[in-house]
Amino acid sequence: MGDTWRRVETKTASLIVSPDRSQFFKYESVSLSCEVQGNSAGWRLKRNTVSGERSDCGGNWGKPEGSSCIVSLTPSHSGLYWCESGPGEHSNAVNITVPDGAVILESPALPVTEGDSVTLRCRYQGTPSNLTADFYKDGSLIRTETTGEMTIPAVSKSDEGLYKCTNSEGESPESWMTVTGDHVEEE
Repeated sequence: MGDTWRRVETKTASLIVSPDRSQFFKYESVSLSCEVQGNSAGWRLKRNTVSGERSDCGGNWGKPEGSSCIVSLTPSHSGLYWCESGPGEHSNAVNITVPDGAVILESPALPVTEGDSVTLRCRYQGTPSNLTADFYKDGSLIRTETTGEMTIPAVSKSDEGLYKCTNSEGESPESWMTVTGDHVEEE
C-alpha cells in the first residue's frame, strides 16, 4: 500500500523544484514550492527520507519562505518530496538524491515533454567539472562525452529511463527521467 498517494494525485497542485534537478551536492540549496491552482491554504510540503522519516518543512529541516521551502542539503535529505493538502490530496512527487560521493548527474527532476531538448551534465564537486564522462541509461553505456555533458535534441518516450554517469572522479547515483506527451491526457 506504499503507493496509495499516487491514486489521489491531483491536477490542482504541482511541486516545483528550483533548480530543476534530482541530484545535488552536499550543502547545495534547493527551493521547493507548491504551486496550487485556487486556494493554496492548507497545502504543506512534505518529505519521506530514505530512513523512512516523514515530516513537514520547517520542523527539523527546511526553512519556509513564503510559499517555498529552502533546504540546505545533506545526504540525510535524500528522499521523496511532495505537496499535500489537509483532505489528503497530493501533488506530483519528486525524488531528490544527495550522494556522499563527489559526482552527480544533473538531470531534470520534473517530467520533460516529448520534443524538448534536454541536457544531462556529469558534474564533479571540484575543478574541473567538465571531465570526460560516460553516460548510462538503464545500466547500458549510451554515450561518452569529452565535455561532461550530453544533449538529447528532441526527447521521446523511448528516452525515459534510469540514467547515471561516471568520470575519472567516480560515479553518480541513478536518477529516473520521465518523458510526457505534449498533450494533456484526458482522465
